[in-house]
Amino acid sequence: MRKKVVLITGAVGEIGQALVKKLASTGDHRLLTLDLRPMPSEFADLSIHVEGDILDANMLTRLITEYDVDLIFHLAALLSTRGEFAPELAHQINVGGTMKLLQLAAEQSQRRGHPVRFIFPSSIAAYGFPDLESKAAAGKVSEWEWNHPTTMYGCNKLYCEMLGNYYHRNYQQLASNRPVLLDFRSVRFPGLISAFTMPSGGTTDYGPEMLHAAAKGEPYACFVREDSQLPFMAMPDAITALLDLSTAPTESLSSRVYNVVSFSLTAAEFRDRVLAAFPDAQITFDPDLRRQGIVDSWPEDIDDSAARRDWGWSPAYDIDRAFNDFLIPNIRDRYRK
Repeated sequence: MRKKVVLITGAVGEIGQALVKKLASTGDHRLLTLDLRPMPSEFADLSIHVEGDILDANMLTRLITEYDVDLIFHLAALLSTRGEFAPELAHQINVGGTMKLLQLAAEQSQRRGHPVRFIFPSSIAAYGFPDLESKAAAGKVSEWEWNHPTTMYGCNKLYCEMLGNYYHRNYQQLASNRPVLLDFRSVRFPGLISAFTMPSGGTTDYGPEMLHAAAKGEPYACFVREDSQLPFMAMPDAITALLDLSTAPTESLSSRVYNVVSFSLTAAEFRDRVLAAFPDAQITFDPDLRRQGIVDSWPEDIDDSAARRDWGWSPAYDIDRAFNDFLIPNIRDRYRK
């Protein structure tokens, strides 16, 4: 008899480690994790971990055959800044890997006679403004406005949202016996900030990089202008959003893609909060034209009213609690040790 599991791809990344820890703490799920890298020792006993490539179709087929997967958190991705240096590789991982997993999950749904839930983290990179004037005039942006991404990562995320919708609504629509469809659900995240893991190639990483450098007593040159404004979220809220959407009743969902956000602030406001906690921090601004261009194309804030209405989304960490209760004390403790 196949073992029933929750599959988490990209499990060693920032979101993955936090998600594994949270799910394991409930004791309600047997976890199957996948990543190119080994699981850190402190997480080794929390899951059945497989070191492998999301592009390895044979490995994915073997896992789906061996395990009864009824819930997937597909976190594996090549992030925005890294993706600009290797766009073909980014497309292979972000689209090719997602496509393989969607297909296998759809086939698993058919065998089980019940839809596999497929939770996909998307990104504000799915947006794209042509200039700063349009960005300033837009204000809060809803899910289906300004979907003109300027990065390979953003193009990949937007396309994968559409692929998920296809597998959810239209997969094998011409078949005589219409199959059980995949239950695809996506959260479109702002910049995420963790106190426990280091940033890994995202364009919003100047925020967490600033914090970690200050705690370590290292100088930091921020790669965007002081007036650059983006929405952010503390990692615990990101995990809550993924889990809440995964358990929301199907009949309550009016969409398959939802914005979520906690707070929005400029790079200068981020620096001021870091300096309030670490007065000796050495923070300067040295914009990188390529990364600044990406940030300038993303919205200053996003509208998450659909998530609040449909499945009760509400962040626990506003800007004050995110810094004062989560980020600053945990980052202090991390480097004190």
